[in-house]
Amino acid sequence: MAVGVLLITHEGIGQAHRAVAERLLGKLPLAVGAFELAFDAPLDTALPLASAALRKVDGGDGVLLLSDLYGASPSRLARILAQLGTPARRIAGLSLPMLLRVLNHAECDLDELAKIAASGARNGAVMDDG
Repeated sequence: MAVGVLLITHEGIGQAHRAVAERLLGKLPLAVGAFELAFDAPLDTALPLASAALRKVDGGDGVLLLSDLYGASPSRLARILAQLGTPARRIAGLSLPMLLRVLNHAECDLDELAKIAASGARNGAVMDDG
């Protein structure tokens, strides 16, 4: 059993993050899916498709939902998905450092991976003065 990861983003973001992670790491240690929400898509229309994407990555230990922008439609869709019954944790602010940190700690449980994701985003932003 394993935690799955679902990237819920605006168009063009989730698949790109997944592709870069796969290029850097090779075979991904966790199931990672990307659900990209069209800018004009109503949430009620997208929900069944997003729910299917969630079920596809669920390895039995829950799903980490990573969205790109807190409060935007993908983030709101993640909030709805998290209430459907599958154990899920939501983190907004998707970044490549966040995703890579999660994938480098694939052995962790859902709650720990949520903390790792948030710290990956914080620690991945570096001010380079030099």
